[in-house]
Amino acid sequence: MLFGIEKVHLMTDTPLNIPLEKIPQHVAMIMDGNGRWALQRGLPRLAGHKAGTENLRRVIRATVEFGVKYLTIYAFSTENWGRPAEEVNGLMLILQNVIDRELDELHKEGVQLRHIGRLERLDPAIQNKVLHAIDLTKNNDRLILNVAFNYGGRDEIVNAIQNIIKDGISAEDVTDELVNRYLFTAGVPDPDLIIRTSGELRVSNFLIWQAAYSEWYITPTFWPDFDKEEYRRALETYAHRDRRYGKVSSGALQESNA
Repeated sequence: MLFGIEKVHLMTDTPLNIPLEKIPQHVAMIMDGNGRWALQRGLPRLAGHKAGTENLRRVIRATVEFGVKYLTIYAFSTENWGRPAEEVNGLMLILQNVIDRELDELHKEGVQLRHIGRLERLDPAIQNKVLHAIDLTKNNDRLILNVAFNYGGRDEIVNAIQNIIKDGISAEDVTDELVNRYLFTAGVPDPDLIIRTSGELRVSNFLIWQAAYSEWYITPTFWPDFDKEEYRRALETYAHRDRRYGKVSSGALQESNA
């Protein structure tokens, strides 16, 4: 069972009304609005982050049910270090507690955990927990879960450039494919769909390179309230998009050839 919920097939109580080939391979999520969710209820911001963590369990379960292969979540950005120390320390504790509480179940259900970002700034105890989780689940393939923790899109690109230079690669040999191999997400397809909760219309330094042609779904719902139905609507909205990648739409091309 995944998080104590019995395994189910794609046909659930809220089936996707789209063909299987229209299901995105990779969904990324900016989990925004935890603090505002808590403040609306007269609670401390950390209560919102804890509620958001509980919701993540439900979202991971739904991701498996809907047949999405890769899920990337934006858990802690390089800019989040500028938040009050109490909140930052609380987030670090939440991360440790999540690993301690959920790792065995995630592993049992075939979820492979990956970290994107830099581990160096994290406490050594947290680093060890993350590395252990990565090693334990490295052969799982039911769902690839990328956790962006201490991650920044610009920092990722700078890191890639630095390593390309260190490896002595000449400028004329630098290509899109080469850069992809030096990113934290090496080996993972670019996100087809990026979901942002809380209604904010910002990229927030998230997957800047990888999101060049991703589709976006913005919902005013705060992350702790982002449920399976909202997730389903996001996937169905995505399925009706015409992904052109800078080219002419398929419909316009058919008309021009008529």
